[in-house]
Amino acid sequence: MKKQQKGFTLIELLVVIAIIGILATIVMVSLNTARSKARDARRVSDVRQIQLALQMYYDSAGAYPTTAQGLAALRPTYISAAPKDPDGQTAYLYCAPATLGYHLGSNKIENTGGALNSDADIASDGCVSGSFSGADGTGPYVYDVTP
Repeated sequence: MKKQQKGFTLIELLVVIAIIGILATIVMVSLNTARSKARDARRVSDVRQIQLALQMYYDSAGAYPTTAQGLAALRPTYISAAPKDPDGQTAYLYCAPATLGYHLGSNKIENTGGALNSDADIASDGCVSGSFSGADGTGPYVYDVTP
């Protein structure tokens, strides 16, 4: 007569560990997507906040700050501190061509839908060179707003 042994076999433990690993991978992938969408939402919110400060500047000065002045012209009267990209280091892009009001945006947008479907993709108006070069979809994606 054999004695009944209680416990799990090595094969059963390996199967359970493999299933847990697969489920953990699926959860991590979906969390990364949610994180990138959250960063994009923050970028859009920051750009709208700067846009409001630019409008208040325009109302009092009669013109938008020049490209050389940049967003520093808004501090501290219209905005306490210029928001930084969620990466903590990158500033938002600003360009004020002579013919138009301004272009303001972020070239760090991670998802190609959503905000990029409703932004103002810039044309050749003096801001195409440099940071805004990918706004037409040929380079890095740029979330671009104008007044």
